[in-house]
Amino acid sequence: MDNQVHNQIVSFIWGIADDCLRDVYVRGKYRDVILPMTVIRRLDAMLEETKPAVLAMKKQLNAAKIDNQWPALCNAAGQAFCNASPFLLKDLTSRAKVQTLKADFIAYLDGFSPNVQVILDKFKFRNQIDTMVDADILGAVIEKFTSSDINLSPNPIYKDDAKTILKHPGLDNHGMGTIFEELIRKFNEENNEEAGEHWTPRDVVELMADLVFIPIADKIKDASYSCYDGACGTGGMLTVAQDRLLTLAKRRGKEVAIHLFGQEVQPETYAICTADMLLKGDGEEAEHIMYGSTLSDDQHASRQFDFMLSNPPYGKSWKVDAEKMGGKKEILDTRFNTYLEGGKLMPMIPRTSDGQLLFLLNNVSKMKKDTELGSRIVEVHNGSSIFTGDAGSGESNARRYLIENDLVEAIIALPDKMFYNTPLNTYIWVISNKKEDRRKGKIQLIDATAMKKPLRKKLGDKSNELTSEFRKQILDVFLSFEESDISHIYKNEEFGFWEVTVLRPKYQEDGSIEIDKKGNKVSDKDKTYTEIVPFTYNGGIEEYFNREILPFCDDAWIDDKKTKAGYEVSFTKCFYRPLRLRSFEEVMSELHSLEQETDGMFNEITGGIR
Repeated sequence: MDNQVHNQIVSFIWGIADDCLRDVYVRGKYRDVILPMTVIRRLDAMLEETKPAVLAMKKQLNAAKIDNQWPALCNAAGQAFCNASPFLLKDLTSRAKVQTLKADFIAYLDGFSPNVQVILDKFKFRNQIDTMVDADILGAVIEKFTSSDINLSPNPIYKDDAKTILKHPGLDNHGMGTIFEELIRKFNEENNEEAGEHWTPRDVVELMADLVFIPIADKIKDASYSCYDGACGTGGMLTVAQDRLLTLAKRRGKEVAIHLFGQEVQPETYAICTADMLLKGDGEEAEHIMYGSTLSDDQHASRQFDFMLSNPPYGKSWKVDAEKMGGKKEILDTRFNTYLEGGKLMPMIPRTSDGQLLFLLNNVSKMKKDTELGSRIVEVHNGSSIFTGDAGSGESNARRYLIENDLVEAIIALPDKMFYNTPLNTYIWVISNKKEDRRKGKIQLIDATAMKKPLRKKLGDKSNELTSEFRKQILDVFLSFEESDISHIYKNEEFGFWEVTVLRPKYQEDGSIEIDKKGNKVSDKDKTYTEIVPFTYNGGIEEYFNREILPFCDDAWIDDKKTKAGYEVSFTKCFYRPLRLRSFEEVMSELHSLEQETDGMFNEITGGIR
């Protein structure tokens, strides 16, 4: 589906809201009708050709008094879902009486199979029927969605009986998924949705899929693989991942199957994702999409996955989840806690205002350890994940766990203004528990901030895109694993540091040091401060103390009990490019030129009169 057709469909559906819902719904509530009706019409279009077969099968099953009819009816429909009512959606456009239309429309909705009923329930669509009936707009909405001016069917529509003149191309599942995403994006933009709702643009998803699969493409075997997204949204990331793996496998002559798994907390978005999976023709995949919070209600707790991609919410509070888990300080979930050598507990729980690192830790807990490929994870975060939090904080501890277990292959800084709802800088984490030998003990940082193409038309906050050429360039830099202006390679320990607490004694009026009852020096709280000592400092904390502290504070000492280990990643430091200072001659030359220019302007104004 080309962009023109895509835009036409989105514009038409968006126009239904303005044409039919104005003065009945406030603009923020248009989505309550438009999104479920888009799903319903797509389902309906998929069932049109087999409707007679479904009705014939239902007649047979009723005659045989068979109770559980759904498997046979879905089989007759040729889909993972079906509708056993006597109606197609277009049949209802002939209803002249409002009450007849209402009754038949409810019967039509009730005719869907149970897996579709779950979707309708999450939309809470039935709550809208009375509102539309009372305003006498239900018929108009149905007529718009079944109009010949729009095609949500996978089959093309022709202008002539000979089917030689195309009116509307068929809409494949990928195109339908894209339309769902675009509608949601527009509604979110219209409603000024909260900061955590950052829908992942397809150019970023394509890059993420490349980073997951291409590095191990030659190791793909005839086998079944699994892919998971714990913040799956409408399922777009899972769909792209599926397509990418199948394409790579086909090129290498491999027969593979990929099973998709996900979880989504927003009911409306969950409904669209589930519908999208059904529309692909696999009811099992739809059953793998779970509803609820991944943090406090992980419904894939017992599973492990080969590949994981995610764009978790960032800058969004997870306080409600924390309370469900017993309160932030009482969370014992093994996904978010680990133990240091000696058995000391190390919580990796960040501040409740931002839970994105918890989604990464959740994925890490689901990594396979006993397979050749292990697991690969690609997630996109904002900058908070790489540098927020002092030593010993939950954020720093999470980074410590990831780095000390040698799980981080690379972190890629993306251009700004890449996302629809935020101008924030974003970073892609590439995680693997089966690193290549050359990558072991190392992390690659890639500065891709300059690889962007301005959009002709700004989409919310998104004004830049990653072209296919830029994506290939980033992937090539990753695969080459070499030093360059935009690729720096560091040892894991170069990101670690000790935060040491430096104490100085409290002096009495006679100039002597105050001593406590145990004979220890009393520290002066007003003179207490901390120092950051890199892990790579030659000689460690002791040598740092002797070189950097004692020469300036000969009475100081370090409180060893308060020493903490921390980790952070600073792209600013790693890719710092100092400005070259101009020479004296260059500066004087510029000043001389300015003087000449000034004199010329003065003479022009005064006519040479001094």
